Amino acid sequence: MAATATTDATTTFDKKTWMGGVEPMNASYGKLMMWFFLISDTFTFSALLVTYGLIRFSYPAWDPAIHGEIFQFSNLYWPIPEKVYNSVPFFHGVELPLVFVGLMTFILIFSSVTMVLAVEAGHRRDRADVEKYMLWTILGGLTFLGSQAWEWSHFIHGTDKGTVVRELVSGEWIQRTIFGANLIENQYGPPAFADLFFFITGFHGTHVLSGVVLNILIFYRTATGLYDRRGHYEMVEKVGLYWHFVDLVWVFVFTFFYLV
Repeated sequence: MAATATTDATTTFDKKTWMGGVEPMNASYGKLMMWFFLISDTFTFSALLVTYGLIRFSYPAWDPAIHGEIFQFSNLYWPIPEKVYNSVPFFHGVELPLVFVGLMTFILIFSSVTMVLAVEAGHRRDRADVEKYMLWTILGGLTFLGSQAWEWSHFIHGTDKGTVVRELVSGEWIQRTIFGANLIENQYGPPAFADLFFFITGFHGTHVLSGVVLNILIFYRTATGLYDRRGHYEMVEKVGLYWHFVDLVWVFVFTFFYLV
């Protein structure tokens, strides 16, 4: 009888554990699935950044003793980030290295702070505060996307002077000027530099855009009182996990592209 009782208790425990009776680490199904998605996305971004690092260091760095004391863009060596990303809107002709991208980074990180405040307000079931902080998060995301669009536009159009290159055409060396960058040629350096820039920053920008759309949806549902009727604001927290992930990834993208 004792053995039978023990077996029944074990069976009951197993059913509760593995058939949905217990939430691991007190995390709901939705949170767990979000974490699984973020972990898989981490592998994707890691692969992209490792690829960037391998290609980046397969090219030599600019050396004044070899390439001249005055830096010039060339496909013979990897460009210096401060020379590429040195423009700011409304300050044409003024070189301000990394100022604009630094401002972009601050805006995105600040939007992560407002998302934290929105999640905290959701725990208190304070509908007004959730709406307020979600709105600030949305504005931060849209501002970042607008800034990235301007940076892409400037990168594509290039500098006023362009870069002069020599090419062998029909047995004769000719000179021509390249302006900006695309997927075929690049004013700033090796074509791989532009390819990686467009792909990785564009991939991250797509994540930011997706996050903004999700935030708008959460804001709308909060404003219409859906989460009050449900009795919890867990969706705010789940979307907040995604938004924090997007912000964290940008820190690594910023480090690889603009600082290394």
